[in-house]
Amino acid sequence: MKILIVGALSVVSLYYAQNYPVSAIPENLKKNANAVVRKDVTTVQINKIDEIKYQSTTVTTVLNKDGDSKAVAYIPYEKGDAISDVKVTVYDEGGKKLKSFSKSDFGDFANNQQGTFYSDDRVLVLSYTPIQYPYTIEFSYQITDENTVFIPDFVPFSGTNISLEESQFKIINKTGIELRTKTYPSKYNYASVTESDNGVEKTYSYKNVPAIDDAFLLPEPVKILPKVSFSLTKFNLEGKQGTINSWKDFGSWYYNSILQPVSVSTPAIKAEVASLNLQGSTEEKVKKLFQYMQSKTRYIFVALGIGGWQPMLPDEVQKKGYGDCKGLTNYMKTLLDEAGIPSYYCKVYSSSSQVSFDPDFPKMGGNHIILMVPTEKGNIWLENTSQQIAFNHLTYTTTDRNVLLVKKEGIEVINTPVYTAEQNKEKQTLRIRLNDDNSISGAGLFEYTGSQYDYSLGYSNLSPKERNEALKSQLDILNFEKLEMKDFVNDRDHAVSKYNIDFKANNYSKNAGNSMIFRAVPIFSNNIYKTDENRELPFEIGQAFEDEYQISFEIPKNYKIEEIPDNVTISSEFGSYKLSIVKDGENLKVNRTVRVNKGIYPKEKYNDYVSFRKKINGIDNSKILITKI
Repeated sequence: MKILIVGALSVVSLYYAQNYPVSAIPENLKKNANAVVRKDVTTVQINKIDEIKYQSTTVTTVLNKDGDSKAVAYIPYEKGDAISDVKVTVYDEGGKKLKSFSKSDFGDFANNQQGTFYSDDRVLVLSYTPIQYPYTIEFSYQITDENTVFIPDFVPFSGTNISLEESQFKIINKTGIELRTKTYPSKYNYASVTESDNGVEKTYSYKNVPAIDDAFLLPEPVKILPKVSFSLTKFNLEGKQGTINSWKDFGSWYYNSILQPVSVSTPAIKAEVASLNLQGSTEEKVKKLFQYMQSKTRYIFVALGIGGWQPMLPDEVQKKGYGDCKGLTNYMKTLLDEAGIPSYYCKVYSSSSQVSFDPDFPKMGGNHIILMVPTEKGNIWLENTSQQIAFNHLTYTTTDRNVLLVKKEGIEVINTPVYTAEQNKEKQTLRIRLNDDNSISGAGLFEYTGSQYDYSLGYSNLSPKERNEALKSQLDILNFEKLEMKDFVNDRDHAVSKYNIDFKANNYSKNAGNSMIFRAVPIFSNNIYKTDENRELPFEIGQAFEDEYQISFEIPKNYKIEEIPDNVTISSEFGSYKLSIVKDGENLKVNRTVRVNKGIYPKEKYNDYVSFRKKINGIDNSKILITKI
């Protein structure tokens, strides 16, 4: 009997030691997944207008090395937050415990990926190096915060190649303050949320959400997945209480509590504006002030002030010569105020994929600040964090979305500019000499506007050698023996960048008896486009653009032009393409224009888009034949 009891206890002990074995994961959740969230349970308890408690437990199985980042144990916090019950347990593939950690094993860092000069925003992070795959991390903690304005959205996950077995978000409101909620279903029926509500306690859950594969031209997961948003109608932020029934009352609070206390000029700021002797139109005055501000400041992230949301004082930026988007924008606004020019502080979601605020659901949000200056000729938009960016130009990370424009009377939700394909333009002008040894030599002028100007700004801070190397990598379709970028110009008055190149590239043409064959378009996109019969999600072309190439070929004197391709025009809902080739005496002139339209397109049209791009690549590769005389 004793043997039987001991044996039974051993079996029970072994059973309970097997936590989250990988074998228990459903096969459909392993597909396209580098990591699987086995359990994600968050309980949010709002006790008072200035006390909110989060209790979180997540269990994540990492299937391979690419999933490590999905299971990092970290706790964002601000000074004054109470963090407790921090526990981390690591299990092997079978669910056997490998190691455990506590709060003392975590490192404490500034919570900013770019590096932070000053910050009240902190993060505890556990550094763990796995010794085997797959493995599972169970991570739990509690945190109590006085700021009740930042209740996070509830989404299944935030990235690609991660799946979810089970997730629950419970929010308990003991304050008597109205808690507004809004559910945003997936536009593509990718997953759905289950809801229950008994008045004081609301519970939301997801189950068995498969991973989003990181496919070509995939929209951001935020555009695919469902979410639930929350907002208290009365809130606290660092001791300042406010209401958020509408954008108007929230904006009035934001203006009076966040901006007004730091909207303070000084005699020194008055003097520097006076010294600029501003004259001319409003636009000319704003440009002179903006470019002056650029010349004396630089961007450094600073997360001090009320919840990291309040800007530095303008005189601090003036004296120190640095600031983050909040501080630099506030300083620029103060300069304009001293010049008698009204301007407005604007909160925006800055990202490569356009994300906007919900005009019908006011809540605290945004991750960047820009400035809008109204004029009789239209709005001027200022991106204040770059010393290189052009006047009245927003990058592709802030165009074509709405912003929260903060006024004394409240917030207005307005749109930033949309750049057309013609505005997002690259223009190449190439003069090329074909050589007998199959090489080409030549010179060219490259010009960029709109979002293509944004991409070229990276050259501004590079040395001549670094520019040449970067350009060589960008134009890797040619086998360069020599490539030199010259006369790089960043026209900050008109948002145009341009440069000249001198080059020689080998093996451009091929011999065929007494003839020579070469490609009609020397430099073009060599992306590989593959059809996908099992495409599961829509695809997004994030930016419209237009490329215009004018190419002049000088053929060797002992050759004549034998064959040239026919002129081609293609039209599609995705854009258009045109190639024309004309003889100019014994030389050739090639004109090539491609335009691509932005948009989110249904998955059923993906292969049509691939076909459109393949046709363009094929025509770019059209061959010209010249023969020895």
